[in-house]
Amino acid sequence: MYDEPRFLPAGDRALIMELGDAIEEKCNNAIRSVVEAVEAQNIEGIEEAVPTYRSILFYYDPLVMDFYGITSTLKKLYDQLDVTSGTTGPTLVIPVLYGGEAGPDLGFVASHAHLSEDEVVTLHSSRDYLIYMIGFTPGFTYLGGMDDKIATPRLERPREHIPAGSVGIASKQTGIYPIDSPGGWQLIGLTPLKLYDPNREPPILPSVGEHIRFKPITKEEFDAIKVKVDEGAYQPTIIKVGEPA
Repeated sequence: MYDEPRFLPAGDRALIMELGDAIEEKCNNAIRSVVEAVEAQNIEGIEEAVPTYRSILFYYDPLVMDFYGITSTLKKLYDQLDVTSGTTGPTLVIPVLYGGEAGPDLGFVASHAHLSEDEVVTLHSSRDYLIYMIGFTPGFTYLGGMDDKIATPRLERPREHIPAGSVGIASKQTGIYPIDSPGGWQLIGLTPLKLYDPNREPPILPSVGEHIRFKPITKEEFDAIKVKVDEGAYQPTIIKVGEPA
């Protein structure tokens, strides 16, 4: 994490505020603190803040404030914040059917890690993952904290179609595909939950700063949950901060 934020222009109505050069929780805490402060103060001219692993993209109205004005405002705000005390969000439990047709690359991940498929599932589902950022499609979760033992390279040739709900691994990252899309991550499982639903409020289920916990389920449990999800009758399990796991 940098001692001071760096500001870079991104076109004529956006700028990037860089806080570090690595994927780390300390830097992400600072990013969330800045975004929360900007939204709370409703700073005139700033239209949107998009957090990433190590930076924030700010869209602004150049007719209200220019690059240098926005930079000065954000720098003063940053200096007033305690960016080391990031808040911890709740934990969203994601049921996952691992392996088989639901996770066609689980065997490769196990082979690459010199582990059994069951051991991969245990390692993948045995910890809570911080949601660092959301992109490249609506609701796609970039999660931090995966065990290095199951880190696996991306596919050499990306798939043209990955079904919504697919849980994947790419290098030291893990995440969930919220909609049908192309992709190059190693697929190890499938969740029946809809992480993105344009007819739901809010449309995106997870949020930056929250955590995700994967829960292995059987095919029968998957089918039963999917029926409830399709009927709009399923309520995901959310563990609030301070509640027993």
